[in-house]
Amino acid sequence: MTSNTLKKAEQVVTRYDEMIQYLSSDNGYWIKDVWYIQDDVFQSNGHKIPKQKMKGLCFEKYKNLQLRNELKYYLAYSLKTHGLAASTIFRNYRVPLEFIGEYMNRTGMPVSFSKMQIDMSQIEIILQNKGIITGGAKGDCYRFYRHFIKGLVDFITDAYDERPMLEKDRWYAVKINGIRISATAKNNKKVIDFKDIPIGYREMIKRYFRTLITRRSWSFCLELLIYLRYFFKVFYEHGYQDGFLKELNREAMEHYYVWVMDDYAGKNATYKSKCISYIRQFIEYIQLAQHPQAPTEDVERFIFKEDYPKRERMQDTFEKVKYIPEPVKVQLDACIYELDDPAMVPIYILLRETGWRGTDIFNLRYNNCLEHKWNSLEKRYVNYLCGEITKTDIPSHRIPIRSEVADMLKKLSEEAKINSDENNNPYGYLFNTYEGRGIGLPMKKSTFVNAVKKLIVQKNIVDGDGNTYHFKTHTLRHTRAMEYAESGMPIGIIQQILGHCSLQMTLHYAKVSENTMYEKWKETEKLNLFQLNGARKPKESNIKKYEEESLHYQYVRQNLDAVKVPFGTCFKPSKLSCRNQMNQCLGCGSFCSTKSNIPEFEEEIKRVKKLIGISKANGRDDWEEKNREYQKILENMVKQIKEEGIVHKNGSLREAPPWQEV
Repeated sequence: MTSNTLKKAEQVVTRYDEMIQYLSSDNGYWIKDVWYIQDDVFQSNGHKIPKQKMKGLCFEKYKNLQLRNELKYYLAYSLKTHGLAASTIFRNYRVPLEFIGEYMNRTGMPVSFSKMQIDMSQIEIILQNKGIITGGAKGDCYRFYRHFIKGLVDFITDAYDERPMLEKDRWYAVKINGIRISATAKNNKKVIDFKDIPIGYREMIKRYFRTLITRRSWSFCLELLIYLRYFFKVFYEHGYQDGFLKELNREAMEHYYVWVMDDYAGKNATYKSKCISYIRQFIEYIQLAQHPQAPTEDVERFIFKEDYPKRERMQDTFEKVKYIPEPVKVQLDACIYELDDPAMVPIYILLRETGWRGTDIFNLRYNNCLEHKWNSLEKRYVNYLCGEITKTDIPSHRIPIRSEVADMLKKLSEEAKINSDENNNPYGYLFNTYEGRGIGLPMKKSTFVNAVKKLIVQKNIVDGDGNTYHFKTHTLRHTRAMEYAESGMPIGIIQQILGHCSLQMTLHYAKVSENTMYEKWKETEKLNLFQLNGARKPKESNIKKYEEESLHYQYVRQNLDAVKVPFGTCFKPSKLSCRNQMNQCLGCGSFCSTKSNIPEFEEEIKRVKKLIGISKANGRDDWEEKNREYQKILENMVKQIKEEGIVHKNGSLREAPPWQEV
């Protein structure tokens, strides 16, 4: 036996010993060969015990002791971490568990489940012969077999895998530090699985995801992987083979666009756009990273900006923004205290009061959700709701709230503190689940929505067409945004309260009702803003005032997709790639710099002068020449900014005074 083989054998033994140690918990209960759901250990681990009697789980058909203990470890871990409910295992997986034992005895015992070769077609034939699947239909019964086998093999394979988490083929959210995952998303899929990526490209894809996993949200990474899987899958389905990516060209991509349009026919244009934009971002990365499997031809030569299918028009998307009709809103507000579950009432109040997303409310923590800040104008402490906005990556977001809401929060926090410990609420959620499968996680949003829907049916709350009103939590956010706008609150303040990353999104939500629009419009009649006998040219003083304020307007308008860069702001459209280095930005048509950036330029000039001195001292004429050229560019920029106030080559094309021709 070689040293490498011996080392691997020692690792397997170590992992297996850890499994045995885990099974020894709860006074060694999980070592037993028969489990019964009525046993106290299941209830003590937070599982609800059904009233109907269930047969026990028997592991005796697995003659190989290691296989038997691996299976127990998989089920015990799933039960103790609430990956599976006890009732689900005993009701749906008891028969598949016994069947797999018989199947393995018939086909030959592998050393470990991690070495098991799954032949689902053969298993399907056996199930049909046994009468479990009738008529060749793959019903729920077969689904339980497939899920059980796949889950078991994947789990045990990962357990023996000694590689760091981000090098494995399956990434578990709970084992990755620094990921961005919302509280409600913790109830959903928490695994990123690369096994459907062709093995020849798998390491390249994982390398790409390692650059994203802590910078982008967990949900974004899951979505991105869906489109990458589709990209590789559709090429292989149309006859392409390993290595096709390196030879990717315009002709191949044109075929891909046709496949996308066929496969996504009738679906939202946004999905089609992502099939291309996500792939372009991926290819740009592997080319910049000089990955050996990257296409040899530059991505800009075979994926053009014009290839992106247009997403939904803004006006079409705007029409989909739903607001709670006034009569429905009045009825809901009046009877919300009659919810069958009183624990849902504070959730409605906070959603209604703040306009935050449902995920942000469920993510509140009892130890820091309420703060009191001194207000120098009113000479008193003001109550603030504090939380993390996961979607837009705001770690500590604060908005003022009324004293009545603050009192409610204080009471809820005190109750949560009393009921919580390290086992049932390790994250300190304000709206926590204290028992059952979701113990330690926030209440499910679906539970809240179903409670409100039930109330709507009980109170016969209907919409304008006389149908039962269809409630969604996000309509509360839209409605609150409209209320803020109607009250005259500045749009920038609304953006800050709602936690939007762009002003464009706030404008998307914060419209006003027709009644308010008419009332505000009537006020303009008194101003005599426009004369029917012809518009007058503004006075010279007005022109000067416009020029002074145009920069502010341009920032408000163009910062919708702007990015802060050294010495200024980049107004490059988000879909276009940029391969400029820092000093190249200074001459770019999308680059904009103003007087506020002069201190940055002056600091950089000082740094460059020091570099010139170092170049002289070391006799490096080439360094000195390059740094002097760079210094000259910086000094010219400062001079131009001081003279013109703003430097933006394409600025005149984006914004010009109405009396000037472009």
